[in-house]
Amino acid sequence: MCQHRTQCPSALAHDREAARVVFSHPEQGWSLLCNGVVIFEDTGELLPDGTVVPPQRPPADRLASASQWEGAPQRTASGARP
Repeated sequence: MCQHRTQCPSALAHDREAARVVFSHPEQGWSLLCNGVVIFEDTGELLPDGTVVPPQRPPADRLASASQWEGAPQRTASGARP
């Protein structure tokens, strides 16, 4: 499906998300890649054969706790340090 000089990864490759975007609907949260994969903003994917790849991002509560590591200077809402 890909017509690029350096061919994009196939839909079955581990790095399939590296293929070029050929059609994008950011307002709807999805993009079509040149290898036929539809990627969604929640990191889920729909492969050309209909296989669904569930989102691969960590839960939101883990993201929040990871950004609050010990020893980091804390900032107030105004951006100043307490």
